[in-house]
Amino acid sequence: MQYLGRISGSGVLTCNGEDVTRASYVIEGFFRKPSRVVGTGEIGLSGAALRQLAGRKDVQLLTDDGRVLTIGFAVTAVCIDNHAEADITGGLPETPALWRH
Repeated sequence: MQYLGRISGSGVLTCNGEDVTRASYVIEGFFRKPSRVVGTGEIGLSGAALRQLAGRKDVQLLTDDGRVLTIGFAVTAVCIDNHAEADITGGLPETPALWRH
């Protein structure tokens, strides 16, 4: 696995195509062979919003800069200081130059 860098910003979390809440994000990206970019990071949201989204398969983050990221929160995800850990499985930049080191 190769570390690509970090992206951050804000956007709107959606579930099944419906807006749930505004959120911030900080994501670390990795290139996993054979040809897949994955990420892990912190999503800034309320505990109530996390309870609504935890374990769902249809969660996306529509970023203010136009990306559509596929987000996964564990069923057992915990919100600490209005942040929760998440896995990002789709929509991440594949070009290393778009990541900050």
